[in-house]
Order: sequence, then structure tokens, then C-alpha cells
Amino acid sequence: MSTTHGTTTPPGVPGPRPWSADPYSDALVTGRGPLFLRRTDGWLLPLEVERWCARADAVDLTVLARCEGTVLDVGCGPGRLVAELAARGRPALGIDVSEAAVAHTARLGGQALRRSVFEPLPGEGRWDTALLLDGNVGIGGDPAALLHRMAQLLTLRGLLIVETLADVDVDERVSVHIVRVADPRSTAGPAFPWARLGTPALLRHAARAGWHREGQWSAGGRSFVALRNRDGRDGPDDRADRDDRNSRRTSSAAEPPNSTAVINSQRARKPSPESPVANR
Repeated sequence: MSTTHGTTTPPGVPGPRPWSADPYSDALVTGRGPLFLRRTDGWLLPLEVERWCARADAVDLTVLARCEGTVLDVGCGPGRLVAELAARGRPALGIDVSEAAVAHTARLGGQALRRSVFEPLPGEGRWDTALLLDGNVGIGGDPAALLHRMAQLLTLRGLLIVETLADVDVDERVSVHIVRVADPRSTAGPAFPWARLGTPALLRHAARAGWHREGQWSAGGRSFVALRNRDGRDGPDDRADRDDRNSRRTSSAAEPPNSTAVINSQRARKPSPESPVANR
């Protein structure tokens, strides 16, 4: 007999899932929702758990076809994109602060690291392509800071592909988006800052940060923007940043971006409470 929340289940019959303080991890285990981002004022945004836990779909494949060289998937979630790239023999790494997400990615055959994008990462300044899909441009609640961080991670002229809200000019940031991942039982995980951007808002942030628009497109009701990292047409601060990244790139001690020596799907360290959360 098994007992959960005071209920008794006959032998051989699966009992109800025990209560969990991490509904996102629970959803990744089952591969289904419903799951939401919940704001303190009661606003709910449904999360597409089933799509994220499935194989890369036709729209995803149009994005992956544009990727160049080594690929960093920021907020990789359960890893469908990293796994698809790995199956195609492409060097790719996913990062996510969720232990369940990283473990799921590893089970699919992808490489992933449990870490926030704002923490030190392998191959900084040497990634050819980075992905911010499934709303992950909202990580940290500050798009300007995130775009600056992505420029540090990519090579000069590296490619950043961002998914935005379709056909709307939305720029909602940390001041109103302290959110939690919640399920229908009102179980909620810890609060974290988040942002939501439409394409026009992303392009404004990107222009101020020195990114060059490479292209934009829509497919399957989803919208994407490709941005090119700053090139030689930059100012003194940008040149200092470029020189620093060039120094790291040529360091004899530097590991390649896809080195398995630093990609550990069972990383035990938890991110600090102050670290922006890269949930999907």
C-alpha cells in the first residue's frame, strides 16, 4: 500500500503524484502541462510544455538551419534543440538553471550545463551562434543586460537568433514581471524576474547594444529575429571588450566551446538566489 496526502492506493495501482515545490521539474518528468508563468497580480501565461518536451518540429528546424558553427542554446529547457543538433553532428551546448532540464537534455543525447547565462561559461567569446528561443529573451528581466551578455559569449560577427512575441510591440520588463512557474493547483516555484518583447522592442534594444539585424521571419505562428554581433565599427569600450575576448580566445589554457570536460549534466552546484533564472 502507498499513502500520499492521506489517501490510500491499492497495490499495483499508481498513486497520485506527491506534492512538489517545483512544478516546472514535475512537468518535465511527465512531459505535459498545464503550466503557467504567474505574475503577482494574477496574470497567467500558458507555457508550451508538450512542445518543449517533444522532438524539434518543422519551425524549430528552420531556425537550426540558420545556425553557424558551434551553437549555445541559452535556457535550453528539456533539450529538444540541443539533441537535434547533436543528432546532426553539430557541436552544441545547452545551459539551464533547472537540474531537471539538464538531466532531460542529457537523456536525449545532448550536452548541457546547469548554469545561469550570467555566470562564467565555457568558450566565452568563441561561440558562433546563440539561441534565445521560447521566450528566453526574457531571462533576467533586463533585455539590455542580456543582449550585452550574449555579445560577450559570441565571436565577433557571431549570430544570435531570438524568438519574439508575434506581431506586437510589447516591452514588459522586470518592474512588472516578477513571476513564478505555477501549475493549476496553484503550486508555485520561487519568484524570478522576467521580460516579454515583441520584434520592434527587441530591435530597439539590439540597435542600442550595437547589434546588426541580419533578418527576421515568421513560421508556424512564431516570430524570429537574427542579429549579428558587433564588428570592427565600434567605439573605445567595444574595442576593449573585443581585445579582452580575443585574448581569451587565443589563451593556450582555453577549452574549446564544446569540450566535454566542462559539460556536466549532473552538476551539483545550485545557482545563487540572486542569479537570473533561465526557466522555460
